[in-house]
Amino acid sequence: MDFPEADWYRDPIRPAHVQFFKQRRVLFTGQTRFQAVRIVDTEAFGRLLELDGKTQSTQGDEFIYHEALVHPALLLHPDPKRVLIAGGGEGATLREVLLHRGVREAVMVDIDGELVELCRRHLPEWSAGAFDDPRARLVIGDALVYLQEAPTLFDVIIMDITDPADGGPSLALFTQDFYTMVLQRLTPNGILVVQSGAASLESSEVFSAVAHTLATAGAKVRPYRTTVASFGGDWGFTLASKLPLPAVTPAELDERIAKRMSKVPRSFDGVTYVGMAALPKWLRVRLAAERHVITANDPVFLQTT
Repeated sequence: MDFPEADWYRDPIRPAHVQFFKQRRVLFTGQTRFQAVRIVDTEAFGRLLELDGKTQSTQGDEFIYHEALVHPALLLHPDPKRVLIAGGGEGATLREVLLHRGVREAVMVDIDGELVELCRRHLPEWSAGAFDDPRARLVIGDALVYLQEAPTLFDVIIMDITDPADGGPSLALFTQDFYTMVLQRLTPNGILVVQSGAASLESSEVFSAVAHTLATAGAKVRPYRTTVASFGGDWGFTLASKLPLPAVTPAELDERIAKRMSKVPRSFDGVTYVGMAALPKWLRVRLAAERHVITANDPVFLQTT
């Protein structure tokens, strides 16, 4: 089968793994102050956001990623009222947070204001009006600085930033020092959740390193993963807190969804969460064996994958 370059979007998952999507047209290509941006309309997944050459989310399955990132943390917390999102330029993470009726304030801090505006223009379905919600507050700036200077604590903090393995500016937001500081910005029963990179047979080094780095920062850790087709496989997330994370049954989670949320998620429910947290044996073995702690000048994650 021929792959004429003009007709196909090329997505390098890893050096030895590349996937192609039939593309209809390129909606935007350019460079912000912080990163290269491309927005492409594909036949397989609809509109697609690419940053620095890597797929970030697609119209077809972004809901799977964003529901998996947001709802476990907010539903495990007894009563989340103040939420901070670091990153999340598309606005979809903010959208999912605001489905929780009890949330009184959701602060989204993204360093790239140009990207936020591009997403609002070309990918409006991602935010679905979330930026106009009176509970939402958008801050264009450095999440590390914001957290250091924030006058109040948060019930839930969501790290929705690019991988440290990209060799970009996000590396400082995956380190032991950063996690130690973030844990202090949580309320006593607060919960942190970190998007933690691929959790696949080909690649799980970020996933395992995030879990171990959080643990060495003093957190109680619970890693989980879900399949995101446009990412080429399973994607990892990590819950962390100062107190042990509560155990809940599928029925209890479903009851919280019904009581707390203004809309039933398309992908996430109690049974789904149990499956996400039940890691396969090979991945549990890797998590136990790979004990890398991420540092600010990490030679492993400063290299691109």
